[in-house]
Amino acid sequence: MNTATDRLANVMNDIRAAETEHSRPSGSVTLIAVSKTFDAEAIRPALVAGHRVFGENRVQEAMSKWPGLREEFDGVELHLIGPLQSNKAKEAVQTFDVIHTVDRPKIGKALRTEMDKQGRDLPCFIQVNTGEEPQKAGIAPKDVDAFIKDCKENIGLSIVGLMCIPPVDEAPGEHFALLEKIASRNGLSQISMGMSSDYQTAVGFGATHVRVGSAIFGSRDYT
Repeated sequence: MNTATDRLANVMNDIRAAETEHSRPSGSVTLIAVSKTFDAEAIRPALVAGHRVFGENRVQEAMSKWPGLREEFDGVELHLIGPLQSNKAKEAVQTFDVIHTVDRPKIGKALRTEMDKQGRDLPCFIQVNTGEEPQKAGIAPKDVDAFIKDCKENIGLSIVGLMCIPPVDEAPGEHFALLEKIASRNGLSQISMGMSSDYQTAVGFGATHVRVGSAIFGSRDYT
């Protein structure tokens, strides 16, 4: 599997196999191809192959490469999966179709204000810091229920699900199970979890969206 097209097909096959293994309906898991740090030419083969759901971490990076690709390819759905600052809310609402990283009231209010101005109502996920890591964004598990209620009832966001990034040095399964439990008790049907190293495991714990980058596009050069 040497090309992005081949690796994309391999990941999709893995997801469908995991759906079958865990008695999930075929097609119930959406693959978000994480294209952060890759330029338009690296992304284009996945688009040519028919994939349309992509994830980016940075608003400015997404704005620099996706307008042209969207002119070339119809039906692209772009997910913001990285941290968002309130001063980038305007651009985020202009650029993305789904927001995965709502993690504090200030961000929620900034997004709602911009959605109202732009006449858009983007579905949003709340990021949960399941490992309660101080260096990582996200709401602590004990605070999620109240935050979901605040986002829905007071801020007016369309909260559709939860997202997490487990600690790198811990088994992901316990974090996936925790996220599914929180989502279930709050009546949220969508769960964004699982990356290149553990997306098949995430499917078994109820993920509806998996965020896979390097397994499709190859290793990243951050220099």
